[in-house]
Amino acid sequence: MSQKVYTQGSAFPPTKPGVLRLYSMRFCPFAQRARLVLQHKNIPHEIVNIHLRSKPEWFLALNPLGQVPVLQIDDKIVPESTATCDWLDDVYPENQLQPTDPYRRAWDRVLLEYSSKLIGPYYGAIRSTDASEVESKSEEIKKHMQFFEEQLKAREDGPFFGGSKPSTFDFFLWPFYERLPMLPLLKDNPALDIEADKIPTLTAWAKAMRELPAVKATSLDASSHATWYRQTLTGAPDYDMFLKED
Repeated sequence: MSQKVYTQGSAFPPTKPGVLRLYSMRFCPFAQRARLVLQHKNIPHEIVNIHLRSKPEWFLALNPLGQVPVLQIDDKIVPESTATCDWLDDVYPENQLQPTDPYRRAWDRVLLEYSSKLIGPYYGAIRSTDASEVESKSEEIKKHMQFFEEQLKAREDGPFFGGSKPSTFDFFLWPFYERLPMLPLLKDNPALDIEADKIPTLTAWAKAMRELPAVKATSLDASSHATWYRQTLTGAPDYDMFLKED
């Protein structure tokens, strides 16, 4: 199936019985969460990419919120990034990602809730045109990264939040960590660098994450992310950017 996006007016690509489908968007960090889990657990699937500024009518019928990711298999539909990942881990239990220890599972939920404090200033920094506000948002991001640094350090069984193997939360956090190095490029301001030396435990975590086949299969470099967000800020992003002609 083509990686190119389906837009308003596109015909619905017929589903196949028993074939798992992910509705996604190649540059979306939330959709990347589901893609990471699918790749890590080697779950057979197909991907349909959606133009999020010109959504097909049939996609809105599947998910009226118009957001990705959405999973579909036969008559079952699961939207939302954390729900899709948890569902995949439950339905495909091999290589389990969710912690079996109730205390750690509870704290992974705490970390997930806290990650919203990171996501808010991340998008705020991207959208702002005021240099001082961007730097303020960057400082917020660095403060929240220190929280994750201390939480991971306290677990003492790394390199992952899941210990010797990644957990669901590792894949929840990664898409946003992956994109942080693009901020200095996007805003042409070296002061926005995440200062890896100040978060050594997370820096070691990131190195370990980059070695995972799932991360290698779904990640883009900082320059590519910056190019995408520059286009997004102009109001006319190319959803098929970097794809070769079919």
